[in-house]
Amino acid sequence: MNTSNGRKIIYPFDEWQIKETEFNIGTNYRNETIFTTANGYMGMRGNLEEGYSGPENTTFNAVYINGFYEEYDIDYPEGGYGLAQKGQAMVKVADARMVKLMIDDEPLDLLKGKIRSYERILHMKKGTVERNFTWESPGGRIVDVSIKRMVSLTRPHLAFIFFSVVPVNFDGQLKFISLINGDIQNSRYDKKDVEKDVRVGAGIEGKVFRTIKTVADNTMGFMVQETNRSGFKLACAVEHKISCGLDHSVLTEAKGDMVRVDITVKASKGKCYNLSKYISYYTSRDDVENIEESAINEVSRAKQDGIKVMEDEQKNFLEAFWDDADIVVEGDAAAEQGIRYSLFSLLQSAGRDKKTGIAAKGLTGEGYGGQYFWDTEIYMLPFFIYTRPETAKNLLLQRYRTLDAARARALELGHKGALFPWRTIDGPECSAYFPAGTAQYHINADIVYAIKQYVKATQDQEFLYNFGAEIIFETARFWQDLGSYILLKGNKFCINCVTGPDEYTALVDNNAYTNYMAKMNLEYAVEVAKKIKMERPQLYAALASKIGLKDEEICRWEKAARNMYLPFSEELGIIPQDDSFLYKKKIDIDLIPEDQFPLLLHWHYLNIYRHQLCKQPDVLLLMLLMREKFTPEEIKKNYDYYEPITTHDSSLSPAVFSILAKEIGYDSKAYKYFIQTARMDLDDYNGNTKDGIHAAGMGGTWLAAVFGFGGMKVGDGELCFSPKLPVHWDSMTFKVRYRGRKLLVKVQKSDISFTLMEGDPLKIRCLEEEMFLEKGAMVKKVYISGGHKKCTTAE
Repeated sequence: MNTSNGRKIIYPFDEWQIKETEFNIGTNYRNETIFTTANGYMGMRGNLEEGYSGPENTTFNAVYINGFYEEYDIDYPEGGYGLAQKGQAMVKVADARMVKLMIDDEPLDLLKGKIRSYERILHMKKGTVERNFTWESPGGRIVDVSIKRMVSLTRPHLAFIFFSVVPVNFDGQLKFISLINGDIQNSRYDKKDVEKDVRVGAGIEGKVFRTIKTVADNTMGFMVQETNRSGFKLACAVEHKISCGLDHSVLTEAKGDMVRVDITVKASKGKCYNLSKYISYYTSRDDVENIEESAINEVSRAKQDGIKVMEDEQKNFLEAFWDDADIVVEGDAAAEQGIRYSLFSLLQSAGRDKKTGIAAKGLTGEGYGGQYFWDTEIYMLPFFIYTRPETAKNLLLQRYRTLDAARARALELGHKGALFPWRTIDGPECSAYFPAGTAQYHINADIVYAIKQYVKATQDQEFLYNFGAEIIFETARFWQDLGSYILLKGNKFCINCVTGPDEYTALVDNNAYTNYMAKMNLEYAVEVAKKIKMERPQLYAALASKIGLKDEEICRWEKAARNMYLPFSEELGIIPQDDSFLYKKKIDIDLIPEDQFPLLLHWHYLNIYRHQLCKQPDVLLLMLLMREKFTPEEIKKNYDYYEPITTHDSSLSPAVFSILAKEIGYDSKAYKYFIQTARMDLDDYNGNTKDGIHAAGMGGTWLAAVFGFGGMKVGDGELCFSPKLPVHWDSMTFKVRYRGRKLLVKVQKSDISFTLMEGDPLKIRCLEEEMFLEKGAMVKKVYISGGHKKCTTAE
């Protein structure tokens, strides 16, 4: 079976499930990513609970805690002032998922014996992964096995494994061997591989933990460990419950880096034997007094509540989530499944504790060291702003928490204000390659852009006043200090020696994206300063005193914004990516051999930098973020110029091209790019799903669906829609939250309808026509030849 773009599918199309129908050692590694279970705090890769005897390069065992990291030294062959000195990398923690099964004297191992039937299912409505298989041992014993894993979305420190076994053709002994394995090695990647491809891991090798304490007491066990350098502590506790096996024994052991609980039952043919294993993690980064006690109490409470209570909590949570977030596509099962998997993965990846963000690979792999990038604000935050605004707020508060580190970084580089790091977990800059790291100063404006969009969509003035404003002012202060008025540029305010979003072009003057975004940052700072000064003068006085802000500094921001140099080529009628871009040699991407992509792994950076080559959209991303500033004709002209020279070597690329292609009437291209981002991991487009999901691409999936085909734009104070579906879609239905309202939107071939589900009456604009919505009433616009008409019906 193929998707509508002809690509062979890996997982059968299903509305609410991702299903693996056979166990294949060759695809195991990839499937471990796809079947990850996570909740924004912890993530468990889809490894087999019972383990197996396969080679190391076919599995990557990992449990992660968001924001829990080890430090490492960044080594440079040639040093230099201001280079990042220490890195932070998310590390694998003690593995408590393991439940080995002995059937008499034979271990359950899918690579031995015979698999009679097999399936693994990720249930996106239930938030669980289930494995069901029938296995025959080399000795002829047959068992039906069902294993369910769930990481709780309501209890962030808790997960469970439910392990069920039925002897089919024998009476005998079953032994469940439940482990906490603290002998964890980082990383599975060879250091040379990491040096060649910085995307795959952090380069931390060996063991980063020392075990402080292990205890095993009847069915409960726990372990406390501490990282060698960052000094963080982690407690892991497990508790067990056996059912349908009254005649059982328990044997425990706590030694070295291992906690072991053996539960042995005398089994009878045809009878079901169930083991429930409850798992909890707490770290010294959590707001608790005693992590050991907290972990033990968590699993004890879970055992008392039982599996069903936790499953019901999970189901209720997900019902509410999908009621806000779901996108229904009629006529394209591939798209609908891809969208839902993307949104579910974003939910699993997002920190919700105001201290953690979203790693580039979520909690499915340690690519990029588990660090946070601009991906969060530009690609992923919009989904949360318009569906789960509280999560969006918490992600922005994570940036506020690291503002002091951003101030320190700006000072280190000789600038005023604050400079947020390109790569980080807890605030310091962790990027070792400054041309494509620190030089991407646009991160400052990206964060401010996200704050502006959040406030516009939620009207959360308290967040703006108490947190956002300080970020906005300190970043504006940085831009004003970084730029200069250049006489030969008409005395315009220029920003030199920067890198824009396109990482195949580095250290340039007047990158258009950066200048436009810096202008927005400065203008918004002036607007917010005036607003707070007028509405909350005492608060403004306190903030101005705290950061030393004077009125004359705000005047300088206003002047810099007004005089910002905004590149434009009169000869070509396009926006040059930067001052030098159009003066470089053009290259025909179609002539580059397929095996040389991605170019960053096969070409020296100098060979890349000297050509008109884009890794991802730069000017086009600017036009997407500021669509109100550009006409469709201007977008088309720039699209036609930049698309042929873009390699799409970044997962951030397809969504932007999809949205703009729809905008200018390139319908087939719009869908081609959309399905690529929607199914990037499910269909393993880049052959690297094994290393973890592409979280930013998943955020781009929502953007391409809602902002693209749904045609949603957020103007000054109103929502606007100009939808256009792919030709083979019958309809698309989605919901958005906006200023305390909840709006249901259904786009069909012949009409578009709006229903205000929650909140006060709302004025919107659809296809340039103003529409007024009241709660409970559906307003429909019907397309007719030569125009359209509007009719209103009550639900």
